[in-house]
Amino acid sequence: MLRREHAIVGPCSTKFQRRWLVTFLAFMALGLLGGARDSQARGHVRFLINYGADVGEQIGNYDVAVLDPSIPAAAIARRNPRAILLGYLSLGEVHSGRDYFADVEAEGLLLRPNANWPDARFIDLRDRRWHKRVIEKLVPEILAKGFDGIFFDTLDDAEFLETQDPKRFAGMVDAAADLLRAIRQRFPGVQLMVNRGFAVLPRAAGAFDMLLGESVFTTYDTTSGAYKLAAEADYQWQIDRMRDAQRRDPKLRLFSLDYWNADDPRGIARIYAQERTNGFTPYVGTRDLTRIVTEP
Repeated sequence: MLRREHAIVGPCSTKFQRRWLVTFLAFMALGLLGGARDSQARGHVRFLINYGADVGEQIGNYDVAVLDPSIPAAAIARRNPRAILLGYLSLGEVHSGRDYFADVEAEGLLLRPNANWPDARFIDLRDRRWHKRVIEKLVPEILAKGFDGIFFDTLDDAEFLETQDPKRFAGMVDAAADLLRAIRQRFPGVQLMVNRGFAVLPRAAGAFDMLLGESVFTTYDTTSGAYKLAAEADYQWQIDRMRDAQRRDPKLRLFSLDYWNADDPRGIARIYAQERTNGFTPYVGTRDLTRIVTEP
């Protein structure tokens, strides 16, 4: 799953939150962001992120989809033939449920557990054995299952660790950028999407095709157990970082992932409209990303 609880972002503000909420509710009440219409008729790219065991026939409705690589081959076969399917791969940490967890643990590549996700452990991105495993084994295995490319998650871990302990984790950001560039060199025609990793991106410009912003306009608050708007400062900070990345690489395609209540289609429709106004290709889902939430 995508995990950004420890991501380094701009400052939050209760004042910003209140003002942002008032604006959003006004949009909803007045319908200023437009009603829902069929996205294909509007020429929009249909984007999906889903880690469910099977996506059913709905997978055929999407142009770009991020899926767990363990998904059955039959599900991949139901794809839109022109779609881009991306297999999930975490670069900054490894979950205990992955079949290679024991191997990388035995190699001594794993660091401490992620406090927000105790079943996952950080990995030392500076270790060339990890680079070799990613390039020679993990990426080829995902592509062999029928995926067109790879979705890279948890690159923010490099900045997080280096900021937490600059002496012990010196060079983590540079190593993450080195890994991205090495993957691009080995797989020049493969589609690559990166989730955030904003400290890494300037050092790896041109090494990936798509950039995802997560929890850009809305998010899920694990403390309160509720969906909410992102603080205005964080919202603008992330948009600025994404546009900076596109300025460095004008061919870069920008995507967004926001979280919202699946039983609120009007709210979801307006999040889609807002993110398209920002120039992003959006998806709005629930926190666990194991069900497909169709755009209203």
